Amino acid sequence: MQMSAQTHYQAELDAGRFCIQQCPQCQKHVFNPRELCPHCGAGSLRWVRASGLGTVYSTSTIHRKPDAGGNYNVALIDLDEGVRMMSRVEDVPSDHVVIGQRVQARVAQRDGRGLVVFHPAAAQGDQA
Repeated sequence: MQMSAQTHYQAELDAGRFCIQQCPQCQKHVFNPRELCPHCGAGSLRWVRASGLGTVYSTSTIHRKPDAGGNYNVALIDLDEGVRMMSRVEDVPSDHVVIGQRVQARVAQRDGRGLVVFHPAAAQGDQA
């Protein structure tokens, strides 16, 4: 029995890999995991490693008391592959996440499960 697209996606994350789907027919990337391409209707979507690079499309700060973990952000990220996903940007205060900011994904492990979170991408001039 073949596993569902969502189950496969989670299994990849649990193994530390951030993968998205790509249609072999129209070549467009697909996210959320699906059984058929939403662009052309083709089946047999293939799994590819995501670059992990993206841009913050929108962001919102969720306010919590410090004893409940403090504030955090929820962001929509436009991946360079042309798909959008919801996540959060870590390693910076939630009010420092801005629309248009370049970010890089990483797979974090929480309670034994993998999930995609983002952090600010290194500036082009900062790379060696």
